[in-house]
Amino acid sequence: MSIKQRLDQRQVQKLILAPALQQAIKLLPLTNLELIEIIDSELSQNPVLEIEEELTEKEEVADEKEKKEQEWLEEKKEEREEFYQEVGSEDKDFEYYFQEYFDEGFRPFSFEQKETPPLENILSKSPSLWDHLNWQANLTFFDEEERKIALNIIGNLNEDGYLVASPEEISRLTGASLAEVNKIREKIKRFDPVGVASLDLKEALLTQMDSLGIDDEIARKIISNNLHHLEKSDFPGLARELGIPLSDIKHHLEVIKALDPAPGRKYSQEKTSYVVPDILVSKEGNELKISLNDEGLPRLKINSYYRRLLNQASKDNPEAVRYLREKMKKALWFLKSLDQRNRTIYKVAQYIVEKQKEFIEKGIEFLKPLTLMELAQEIGVHESTVGRVVANKYIMTPQGVFPLKYFFHKSIPSDFGEEVSSLRIKEKIKKLIENEDRKLPLSDIEIEKILAKENLRIARRTIAKYRNQLKILPSHIRKKKYMMEEG
Repeated sequence: MSIKQRLDQRQVQKLILAPALQQAIKLLPLTNLELIEIIDSELSQNPVLEIEEELTEKEEVADEKEKKEQEWLEEKKEEREEFYQEVGSEDKDFEYYFQEYFDEGFRPFSFEQKETPPLENILSKSPSLWDHLNWQANLTFFDEEERKIALNIIGNLNEDGYLVASPEEISRLTGASLAEVNKIREKIKRFDPVGVASLDLKEALLTQMDSLGIDDEIARKIISNNLHHLEKSDFPGLARELGIPLSDIKHHLEVIKALDPAPGRKYSQEKTSYVVPDILVSKEGNELKISLNDEGLPRLKINSYYRRLLNQASKDNPEAVRYLREKMKKALWFLKSLDQRNRTIYKVAQYIVEKQKEFIEKGIEFLKPLTLMELAQEIGVHESTVGRVVANKYIMTPQGVFPLKYFFHKSIPSDFGEEVSSLRIKEKIKKLIENEDRKLPLSDIEIEKILAKENLRIARRTIAKYRNQLKILPSHIRKKKYMMEEG
């Protein structure tokens, strides 16, 4: 059998993601802040796009001029159609498809001008733990060698205020004796916050007790030798080891609770992240109104100058025609993608609100199970599209602010065939434990039996899993804590 090359034709079907479709998919999972960055980038690259607000005052001043330009555009309508006929049928369809975006009245986004807060009301930065300690060190250690050791110790603290390098390493690094390093470290441990530069939790807590002048030998013994009992909430074992009644331990534990296990945390530079909802749901009468939060998003439009230039482009300058046509295509596709993003998000939000209307009005007891596949089939899109929409999006309802992912969870069948949300099961478990007899806490098996009486067949291991997700301790540890609180 001989092997030779040949050329033949085949007709096959392929799914190809056009650049415009890729762009639309890319915009779906973005939050409003991320979308603003994309819009700014597109504005800087495409002169055909512009923010309408920038030209509002000019349009008011030159209103008569705009009217004349509009009349001129109408007169040039036939020329524009001839132009697209020459360019090709594909661009003729392109013009028809985006006709709404050529309308001067089209407003894909709303825009509200916000007053910028005064500059003097903006704090630049709060001092870090290391800045605060270095400031104290410069006022405490005037000897150059001592200051060098102190700065090396402070520089090797973690965010909780603990020394991550051993005193021996500091000694080798600075060339000072180990005794000198420990002497400087003892002084730093009394800086504000008290307990920084400690090697472990025990040392930090004991330093705070010394600094505050707390004279409690039992608490000191617990910190020095029995922290492992506190970790397990083994209060009876702790009482036996200390040789005191269980009822006497409570006072000493209150002393320990008042100490700070992470002294450096109050100077942490971690910023609080505030959730900005993408979807707003409000109740007006008996109806739930849905709106997209487009605050801060600029209102875009096609630059009228480049639109006229495209119509006036000379056939003798095909390069200019090609450039303008390409930029116009990109601008229109971008506007179309933004509009499609908003419509898809609105469809997803609308179905969620309709499905969870009782939850929004009455609370979590009425939350219904929902899957991505169910929603995708209802609104006529692919499941992956819904997944992109709900990513990093939040919805504000009368019940509070929730991530869209909150509404997607598995269902658990009841004895009557009703599909019950797993979140409702978790809420039931939480309420049962909150209202339990503190002397006889409910075990997972007992919770299973109670739910079975409500026609909810949940396995014990599932209840244990849900309890762990709710960060609720097992019944035997809860019982020990209850006994201490009551003692």
